[in-house]
Amino acid sequence: MAKQVGLVKYSGTMGGVRHFKIKGLDGDFAGLAGGPSAEQIYNDSAFERTRENMSEFGGCASAAKSLRVSLSQILKQFSDSRLTGRLTAIMKQINLEDQSEARGQRLIEISTQRHYLTGLNFNSNLSLSSIFNAPYTITEDGKRTGMTLEVPSFNPSSLITAPAGATHFRLVNAVSVVSDFIYNNTTGKYEPMDPALNELSDIKYSDYIDLSAVTPQIFVSSVLPNKPIMTGSVSLVNCIGIEFYQLVGSNYYLFNSGNALRIDSIV
Repeated sequence: MAKQVGLVKYSGTMGGVRHFKIKGLDGDFAGLAGGPSAEQIYNDSAFERTRENMSEFGGCASAAKSLRVSLSQILKQFSDSRLTGRLTAIMKQINLEDQSEARGQRLIEISTQRHYLTGLNFNSNLSLSSIFNAPYTITEDGKRTGMTLEVPSFNPSSLITAPAGATHFRLVNAVSVVSDFIYNNTTGKYEPMDPALNELSDIKYSDYIDLSAVTPQIFVSSVLPNKPIMTGSVSLVNCIGIEFYQLVGSNYYLFNSGNALRIDSIV
């Protein structure tokens, strides 16, 4: 049923034309209403390929959500409006690599296809390398339970592109666990192969660092809670990022823009 929302604008369906919004895009969109019924899609043999695609898409969306949930504490200031779709598309690429299972039930085996996620910037409009160019090293603890970010002393004025008005910055080092996903014939859904480890995370920050002075050496270590024993069906995702602040009195105010986060490595 259509609903008028302005002088000539409306939302809903009128005259066989459906009007709608698309998240992340400006403007109004329209398309012809209709198509197959839900009963046809779920039962008609002609839609078997559609059902297979729906099953795998749902699994890829679940895998993408696991990564987002593990980093939910910091994603708001780092991500763009299309991150969910971009992550789901990457999981679908990983899903298509599996040749062991039937269509509609192919594994989402992140542990063997980690290169698809490595280097992902959480904001597609702002890469970390365009903001932060200081040399750094990442050291893994040998058990895949923690990562340490080390940055030698450097001059921010030549190696950081800060937004106007920023006085300080903080570096972010985050580790999170994402499991491979497998189709469960009993439930008819994709589930993490190791749910106990899936979505574990630890996020640590450096001190507030003055943008106008040479920095001290920086160490930021992130370690999973209780250092669990990692299995072959999970991956440890390491993200590094930078946040900008303005110091007013004794308070640091986080900038809404200019912050960047990237998946640096996966083990």
